[in-house]
Amino acid sequence: MIDKQVSYKEALKVWVKVAIYSFGGPAGQIAVMHKILVEEKKWISENRFLHALNYCMLLPGPEAQQLATYIGWLLHKTKGGLVAGLLFILPGFISILILSILYAAYRDVGIVEAIFFGIKPAVLAIVIGAVIKIGKRALKNEVMIIMAALAFVAIFFFEVDFPYIIIVAGLTGFIGGRIWEEKFHVIKGHEAKSDQENNYFIDSYIQPVKPSIKKTVKTVLLFITLWALPLVLIALWIGTENIFFSEGLFFSKTAVVTFGGAYAVLAYIAQKAVEDYGWLKSGEMLDGLGMAESTPGPLIQVVQFVGFMGAYRLSGTMDPLLAGILASLLVTWTTFVPCFLFIFTGAPYIEYLRGNKNVTTALSGITAAVVGVVLNLGVWFAIHTLFGEVNESHSLGIRWMIPEWATINIPSLVIGLIAAFVYFILKWDMLKTILVSIICGILYYFTFS
Repeated sequence: MIDKQVSYKEALKVWVKVAIYSFGGPAGQIAVMHKILVEEKKWISENRFLHALNYCMLLPGPEAQQLATYIGWLLHKTKGGLVAGLLFILPGFISILILSILYAAYRDVGIVEAIFFGIKPAVLAIVIGAVIKIGKRALKNEVMIIMAALAFVAIFFFEVDFPYIIIVAGLTGFIGGRIWEEKFHVIKGHEAKSDQENNYFIDSYIQPVKPSIKKTVKTVLLFITLWALPLVLIALWIGTENIFFSEGLFFSKTAVVTFGGAYAVLAYIAQKAVEDYGWLKSGEMLDGLGMAESTPGPLIQVVQFVGFMGAYRLSGTMDPLLAGILASLLVTWTTFVPCFLFIFTGAPYIEYLRGNKNVTTALSGITAAVVGVVLNLGVWFAIHTLFGEVNESHSLGIRWMIPEWATINIPSLVIGLIAAFVYFILKWDMLKTILVSIICGILYYFTFS
């Protein structure tokens, strides 16, 4: 027998535990939630967990944080969703703020430089691991594998924007499910609930309610107002020609196009931040990702580092450290307020339509495409981590990224192979892998540099 009620106090303790253990990027974070919420607590069944996850993968933004918000909402409505989502963010925000301050102030110190030299190859191994883990969960058959491969080709070689890939994948899943149901309908809904799923609290006692249009409109207006408020205040206070307005506007835009979570959009953010805005120097994005990988919370929290460094460098007459801290708060706000908007407006409809095969097959198609998008990031990071120079050219509408083999970074390659060995062969966890890579980076730096 399961309890007919999960108290708010009990849920709060669990969300704190999830937040503390939310290392390892989206793949690791989702695995932690699955272990705690599905296997240990039995609050939500496998099918319902995957249904919620697929919807979160459809959304722009960090799918793991949105999944926590979604399940928190299922348990205790808006209050539960806010607590679960905010707690998921808080440890990472505090950690990256501290690390950003240390990075900006002491980066040129040898030991700090050595640490980040070692982190980069470890991050590469972890990204590859994320591709494998997400792929195992999402690619149930040959059709899903083909969709993932096509998504990779579209984004890596033809530079198709994320939203278009997601839309096409969703439409393919929708149409494919009507033609070839067994290949696309991989997650079941209400009609397929087994007796075993009656042992889960949410499946047994949380019934979907028809969404209210009036309530939806109120929710949308509230969160759009909260989302826009900082930008409005900045514009009224100091105008629009400043680093804060630029960052707030940029990350408000990325919040609605970051389909596939952090792994899917980091290359885009890195390119804009380095080449267009000058907020970061070449290679610093990997340092920021190393921070995000080695601290709890969503990987997209790396945007906080980008915002901090941009404001620190372009602070004008303001104290650079104060500017960086204010930018961290602003960027975090504009990145995550939309996440709550998407969950609190969309989740009631997704739950109500959970038994609809058309919805579940569309979401399955999107999940498969996300694997290809994440693979794109892994290849991009591999090229830029291991080679000092990469030539990019275009012919017949195809983008070619050709590294200069003479610029290969042998120490990074060796450390990367060591990281891959301990991570994939010895099965060490992410934090141990990063620690080994840091030690290797320090030994190399002080021995050969």
